[in-house]
Amino acid sequence: MINSYAGLDDTEVAIAAVRAGADVVHGMYGQRLARIDKGAGDFATAADVEAEKAILGVIRAARPDDAVLGEEGGHQGSAGAVRRWLVDPLCGTLNYAAGTPVVAVNVALRDGAAAVADPFAGDVFFTDGERAHVRHHGVDARLVPTAATGLVDVNLDPPFPNAPGFRAVELLARPGFTARFRPRVVSTTLALTWVAAGRRAAYVTDGGDLSGSVHFAAGISLCRAAGCVVTGIDGAPVGLAGHAGQTGRGLVVAADPETHGQLMSQIRNRG
Repeated sequence: MINSYAGLDDTEVAIAAVRAGADVVHGMYGQRLARIDKGAGDFATAADVEAEKAILGVIRAARPDDAVLGEEGGHQGSAGAVRRWLVDPLCGTLNYAAGTPVVAVNVALRDGAAAVADPFAGDVFFTDGERAHVRHHGVDARLVPTAATGLVDVNLDPPFPNAPGFRAVELLARPGFTARFRPRVVSTTLALTWVAAGRRAAYVTDGGDLSGSVHFAAGISLCRAAGCVVTGIDGAPVGLAGHAGQTGRGLVVAADPETHGQLMSQIRNRG
């Protein structure tokens, strides 16, 4: 059998993988799907599982020696593998199960190429680690972030590890925030791609070091390659040792330094 993925570079492997997952997610949309309880109100559906299988099929065919960390299947491959792919087959499962087609399919090679697919808009956002583009109907366009919309997505989902020092819901109520920005709550990391594409001014979420998260790795890579400002909610670099060895917690991703500075001022203002 001919391996149709042989010869692809890492970026095209990532694109092929998210497309395979997106096809499954799109095809199973609207069906009555079995749910797999993960506890604490979290669950996966049969679409999550089948999409991950499709993604892994591409990665295994193209890069059989690489390891994979999947949202549903956990770690697969050699523990000593130098290269590892991070896979979130359906980010926004609750949206999907509720019949809201606002979801993302995320694939990232740790410290390398990454891609994010929007199964319903048909967009595939991708990066080789240096440049970021979106592919729509076979046409590629460079991602150009801008804060012109003034829209900021804020993730309100628990847990809230940085409370009481930071609570996202309190950020939304601050006069300084509402005077400059208009909040949105998408509840999927598709919002990160929108910052890179100029559809959002910024994205804010609580959390720990998210650089190695299957949910966030692809979006972080895209935003960095597009030229966005990416830090933790504490202002420290994400995934990189900052001052005093500190690594950023959560995410503040902004289209430009001015927007980032305004958000950090509001986050630090606890009054």
